[in-house]
Amino acid sequence: MLFNSVEYLIFLPIVFICYWFFLQSDLRLRNLFIVAVSYFFYGYWDTRFLSLIVLSSVVDFSIGLQMGKTDDAGLRKRLLWLSLLVNLGILGFFKYFNFFVGSFIDLFNTFGVSLEASTLKIILPVGISFYTFQTLSYTIDVYRKKIEPTKDWIAFFAFVSFFPQLVAGPIERASQLLPQFSKRHQFDIQEAKNGLRQILWGLFKKVVIADNCATLVNEIFANYETQPTPILILGAVYFAFQIYCDFSGYSDIAIGTARLFGFKLMRNFAYPYFSRDIAEFWRRWHISLSTWFRDYLYIPLGGSRVSSQWLVVRNVAAIFIVSGFWHGANWTFIFWGALNALYFLPLILGNMNRRNIDIVAKDTWLPSLREFLGILVTFALTCFAWIFFRAESLTHAFGYISQMAEMSFNLSEIDIVDNAKVLFLIAGLLTIEWFNRRKEYPFENSTLPVAVRWIIYIIFIIFILANGENNDTFIYFQF
Repeated sequence: MLFNSVEYLIFLPIVFICYWFFLQSDLRLRNLFIVAVSYFFYGYWDTRFLSLIVLSSVVDFSIGLQMGKTDDAGLRKRLLWLSLLVNLGILGFFKYFNFFVGSFIDLFNTFGVSLEASTLKIILPVGISFYTFQTLSYTIDVYRKKIEPTKDWIAFFAFVSFFPQLVAGPIERASQLLPQFSKRHQFDIQEAKNGLRQILWGLFKKVVIADNCATLVNEIFANYETQPTPILILGAVYFAFQIYCDFSGYSDIAIGTARLFGFKLMRNFAYPYFSRDIAEFWRRWHISLSTWFRDYLYIPLGGSRVSSQWLVVRNVAAIFIVSGFWHGANWTFIFWGALNALYFLPLILGNMNRRNIDIVAKDTWLPSLREFLGILVTFALTCFAWIFFRAESLTHAFGYISQMAEMSFNLSEIDIVDNAKVLFLIAGLLTIEWFNRRKEYPFENSTLPVAVRWIIYIIFIIFILANGENNDTFIYFQF
């Protein structure tokens, strides 16, 4: 079920009313209700893959219980490996089987050995990368004795399947979200209002900005061979805002929806395109995944506190390449990850990766010249990397870049109106976010008069309704 669909517009109020008005007395019944509606939400797309969520939940709940019953280090490690094998095995099969078979055949073809193999027609279950990492965080943290295993299977199943963030995050930690299913939430009208405001902002970014960018991005990338250099540059810029507004829009809707039910989800984006270097960008982009890889891969490998710079290089390369591979079974994602590792390495090797911790232009309205140039360079590097993320293959990506380097400026057949519209929307987005960069999202804790706020809300709703015919799926559903 899509957040930007009529079905969800009907689904959400019904769930809200049932949760707050008919299930106040019994906490376990509330959690069971959340499991049921979450499974309905997910199964609305394809009921067959509900079995995978149930399997992951049963396996990791059982493994957590067994870990809690023993102090035997060897047994605990074997239980952890069982969780990793089951969850990553399912993820690997559905997401990477065809990729490995195809790559194996291509490898032999390069040596003149012709192989033929029919790959399975495997459908990628929506959200499998997200809920797999979420449930793995539980077993890893139980193994590390950072949290106690839960004995409440209903709460655990609700934690794994919680519908606002089930299919595209944020990827929550058990230590943060699971305890919230063990407390009786009281309705907070202010939090509900904040949730609705954040949902509105997320829908605006998705429906108005992302989907309008997508129309031009699809056209430019599909016909790059005939496009002039300025349009190809704009294509990369448009995709940068498409993927940002699409994904951060989903996160805002998810966080806002959770707030309606009294739950607090982690922030997933913090205005990443105002970053002054790549290290800051990755602290502000897809925060739940970046911190997941930091805590469960980078730090266990030794992080930057290792005996040689070579090991630092290895650890940085590992986290970015694995992150790229997490995004999809295509060499383009691996190249995208490796490219970001190359961007990041000079900063960490020069011990400059934490020089931009505070918010940009913290005490002023405008950035300094140095900050402004840092933002421009970081955005340019990011847009260049996004070409590989968006391209269908490495050949497509390098062809796009090669055509961009042709320095062609024939703009006679360019649709000025559509490009001007999208550039206007992007400029409006950047202006709104810049003047609200100290907030989690622009509508948060507004001090404007009530009448002015409602005029703004109505304008945004009109924009959303006027652009609602696209109804595009979210980009990160494929990951």
